[in-house]
Amino acid sequence: MVERVVYALKRKQFLNTVRNYVFLTLGTVCVIFSFDVFSRVTNIAPGGVGGLSLIVNHFTGWPLGVITLLIQAPLLVVGFYYLGRFHFLVSAWYVTLLYSFGLDLVATLFPHNGLTDDLLLNTLYGGVIGGIGGGLIFAGRGAFVGTGIVSRIIQLKSGLPITQIYLLVDGGVIFVQGLLFGWEIALYALLMLFVWGLATDYTLEGPSVIRTVFIVTTHAEEISTALFERLGVGITAWQSEGMYSHTQKTTLFCTVYRPDIALLKEVIAQVDPHAFVVIGQGQQARGGVLRHKRLKEVQEKAKRRTKSSLNS
Repeated sequence: MVERVVYALKRKQFLNTVRNYVFLTLGTVCVIFSFDVFSRVTNIAPGGVGGLSLIVNHFTGWPLGVITLLIQAPLLVVGFYYLGRFHFLVSAWYVTLLYSFGLDLVATLFPHNGLTDDLLLNTLYGGVIGGIGGGLIFAGRGAFVGTGIVSRIIQLKSGLPITQIYLLVDGGVIFVQGLLFGWEIALYALLMLFVWGLATDYTLEGPSVIRTVFIVTTHAEEISTALFERLGVGITAWQSEGMYSHTQKTTLFCTVYRPDIALLKEVIAQVDPHAFVVIGQGQQARGGVLRHKRLKEVQEKAKRRTKSSLNS
């Protein structure tokens, strides 16, 4: 029995490791593609190591992959010392080496002048694809070695909000880009930085597809039964008191998918038109009674119950 448990744990750990490195690889490829296709030609980069490498390349003409590796190597040492030791080092080195060597290699596969001359298109597509890549790297329990390490260390030492530090560090790089390549490029770089962040958040958290629902009612049993039979959702209840009226009520809580909101409102209105309902947004839900697994079963039980009541 113990051997089976140990085997299952090792197998799960192995599968998680494979999953993480698949995400790390896909994410790094996306960041490479974003830089080579949309940033290399236009000099538009959202600060960070990409922006620094463009600046150094402007003065030296060295290959961007070599410059990136030279910038990231000392950052890896600093990150190893302050942020995560060996776990940080392994995943970060993998991403760093893959990115540095792939940067100049992938550049030979695409037109030297990029896919388009439109700076706005380069900014938007570069930000979206690069942000997706960044999100995949984070999802793979890794990190893209760059100014984010510096920002994180400053945040730990100073207590300043991390977003402000990101703005100062990456904003400083973008400011230098503006001095070298023109202020129009700097403005586009700020836009790419914004889009990059949105795409990263979306990749990590996904779309807001669920809704959290709070229902304050005196007909808790009837509403719970109706929602369970119509939507197949599990419901949690606790007793509450109106502080103005001092009447005892029940607060119900559940999560539903976004398309189910109209039906949920209809069911609540039919059972208790005076119920107080609050509907909020949620990113993810795990556990509980899942609608897509239980709805058919619940509906079949409701039909049988209806038939038996009619026959009686």
